This record gives sequence, C-alpha cells and structure tokens, in this order.
Amino acid sequence: MLACVQLGASVDKSFYLKARHDRWWEEMQGIEIYRCYMHAMPRVIRPNQQRWCRIVQEMYEEYKQRYGRPDVLHAHCCQWAGVAARMIAEQEGIPFFITEHLSSGLFVSNYGKGWQKADWARRLLKETYEHANRVIPVSAELVDDLAPFFGKDYAFTPVSNIIDTDFFAYRPRQPRQGRPFRFCCLARGDIYGKGHDVLAEAMKGIENAELHIAGGKTDTAAMRSLFADAGNVIFHGELDKEGVRDLLYHCDALVLASRSEAQVLVIMEAVCTGIPAVTTTLSRSVAVDGPFLLVEKGDVQSLRKRMQEVISMDFNPQWSEALRRRVAPDVVARQIMDVFACK
Repeated sequence: MLACVQLGASVDKSFYLKARHDRWWEEMQGIEIYRCYMHAMPRVIRPNQQRWCRIVQEMYEEYKQRYGRPDVLHAHCCQWAGVAARMIAEQEGIPFFITEHLSSGLFVSNYGKGWQKADWARRLLKETYEHANRVIPVSAELVDDLAPFFGKDYAFTPVSNIIDTDFFAYRPRQPRQGRPFRFCCLARGDIYGKGHDVLAEAMKGIENAELHIAGGKTDTAAMRSLFADAGNVIFHGELDKEGVRDLLYHCDALVLASRSEAQVLVIMEAVCTGIPAVTTTLSRSVAVDGPFLLVEKGDVQSLRKRMQEVISMDFNPQWSEALRRRVAPDVVARQIMDVFACK
C-alpha cells in the first residue's frame, strides 16, 4: 500500500514544520505501507496536484522493485489518488479502480459552486472517472450527489464503507429509569455543514435529556455559544477511536443533523454498538428496518419529533446484527473482490 499524505501549513502549522521529509515502510495490521508526507505549497492547487502525483509514481516504482508489478490498482478517492492510479495504469497496462467517498460539499468548499477556482480539476477528475475500469462509490446516493460535477458516464458499482464490527460490537445499555436520556452527536464543529444550528434549536424542546457532542473543533467558543440555551449539553472535543466507542456505549441514541454527507461511518458504528440513530442522511445500501429514524435536512420540528420518538424506543439486537451483515470487513471485502473480478 502507498500512502502519500499532503500537509497544509494552514491546517496544522506545527506538524507541517516538524513532519519528516523522507519515505518509510511500516506495518499496520499485517499490511506493509510505504509512506511519506508532502509539504504542500500554500494556495497553489495545480502545482501541488502535479507534484503529489509525481511522488506517488516514484513510490510506485520503488514498490514494484520490492513486490513486483501488481495485478490491479485500487485508489481510495479520485482526488488525487485516482489521477495517479490512472497514470500508472496506463503506463503498466493494468486495470485501476477508484473507491469514492468524497461528497459534493467538499468539492464546493475547495473549488466553489461553479469550480471557479479550478475548473481544470473538475475536468481532470471527470476524465479519470470515465477511464477507470470501475468506480466504487460508498453509496448509490453519492453518484447522484456528484453527477452535477462529473456526470454519470462511467462504470460504477456501489459498495459500502467497512465498519470494524468486532471493535464496535453490540452492548446492552444501562437501564434508563432514574436518569436523563443520553443523545450523542459525533461530528466535527462545522456548524452549518453538520447542522449543529438545527440540533441546538431542536434540543430546546426535549425534556429530561442530555446531549453529548464530540468531534474536531466541537468544543470551541462558537459551539458553546450556539448550544448555550439548549439544555444539558456536554462537550467532549475530539476523541480517538476508543473514545468514540466509549461515548457510544455511554449513550442511548445518536443524532446527526448534517446537511451534506456521502455515507456517515459513525451512524453505522452507533447502530452496530446497539443504539438507534436519528439522522438526515442514510445510504440505501445499509438501510435496515428499525434503528434509523430519518428527518429532513434543516427541519427543526421534524428533528425534535424524531428525537422524542427515539426516547421511547427499545433497541432490538437483531437490528445490529442485520447491519453487521452488510458492513462487516469480510462482507465488504468480498464485494470489492467481486468488482475486481469483473474488470
């Protein structure tokens, strides 16, 4: 596996300056990974893209010397791994596949609604989709979400994201008698994109409940001010994987009012651990009857109603097992291998 991580000085200046400049091999869960960091130049998208692809091509040549020529290339998102995979695939005469998980919201954030900042990037990504042997979106809905940018004139087979179902395993919750109902919201502190403004208003009408919020930049002054009148709200800040699981085990339901998502991993993780989810977004590929309560984006009254409904729900462990049968690592891996076989 090759992993070239682009660093931006404006994202984390301290790490940008301290991060190593070499390339190295490391083993992670039995997989050999060849890694490096690319220190990007500020505000110059195209030179960074071209340099990133050159570095990945160089890393591929070193990989090939060590392991030989691969049978297929599998890029995890088109920007820019898919572009580099296409270049290598055409050079080597081997098929390449792209798993896509980036939603339209990210592209709008990077390039503007009309791609005014870099229409060359839209054209490059569109051509890469069309040349791929198969695109593997994490949900069928993602294809429609990206269609205004890239169309649908490419081969695709949706396959869900993988959930570590052994780690996020089912566990019964504490009895609810004598304590508040515990909601949790696991989403970064993007107030509009993640719908925190809607959630803050909805919480004002929920009695005998507390809300636990966790994620990057969720414990900021702006977030605390937003939820100041929303009742009992606890801010946990950014959590690691164990922290996320511990919070899920502590709570009775997940709530996510997001306005733009492709497929939200934490929704599936929550249901696998044994709690229902009130959410604005859900992939049809992982929908199972029972644990998902869907609401319209931006609708405070609908969100509040669903949150009140979930308080009276009893979770059925069979819901967790039904979802596990769709997102467990062995299930998803088998589906991806089937896609490779149809190259």
